[in-house]
Amino acid sequence: MTVATEGARLLLVEDDLDLRASLAASLRARDYSVKEAGTARDALAAWASGRPDLVLLDLGLPDQDGLTVVSRVRREATTPILVLSARHQERDRVEALDLGADDYLTKPFGVTELVARIRALLRRAAGPAADPTGRVQVGGLVLDVPNHLVTIGGERVDLTPREFEVLKVLVAHAGRLVTHGRLLRAVWGSAYSDESHYAHVYVSQIRRKLTAADRTGSARGLIVAEPGVGYRISEP
Repeated sequence: MTVATEGARLLLVEDDLDLRASLAASLRARDYSVKEAGTARDALAAWASGRPDLVLLDLGLPDQDGLTVVSRVRREATTPILVLSARHQERDRVEALDLGADDYLTKPFGVTELVARIRALLRRAAGPAADPTGRVQVGGLVLDVPNHLVTIGGERVDLTPREFEVLKVLVAHAGRLVTHGRLLRAVWGSAYSDESHYAHVYVSQIRRKLTAADRTGSARGLIVAEPGVGYRISEP
């Protein structure tokens, strides 16, 4: 399914007036509809008055931490949230993502990368990734969810039930960063949300099996690690 992302309604929350104006102009030039806010209060008012298709959010706002906006939006909707921040600490990224943000761009960044992330998030928000038969495909990787089958480049990959569940969660969020905590809660439950070594071991096993079965190069760069934060399936 092809999803048109241009024309989407974006809420841009950024307190740096010059940067906000520059980003808004670049996005409008690409046919996005952009509403602007410079504080958490204005952002929440804009959110309440007209739900956007995606929120672009700076964390360092003058009145409240941007994380309060993440929490409020996520309580009420599944609207994609892309965090834009100058904070470089891993714990800041992890906290934002664990609260429900969908992706994170560290300043400075290029407009081309920003637009690519926006398009990926809007595509993922447009509907289920699976086709009517329950098959999910990302590049050369195919998950047949009802039959618990995995192929890479047409070759079958034998995964354990737990490995299959881990891969299914990652593929369901293809193009988006999945934190260790989110992955662990989805597969093992909330009691294991701090056991990041579980995720590391299982993702390593999945990568090894995909690479061993692959004859087409489809597995190369498919699962990307964000050190200390989580993993993402790289969309072709």
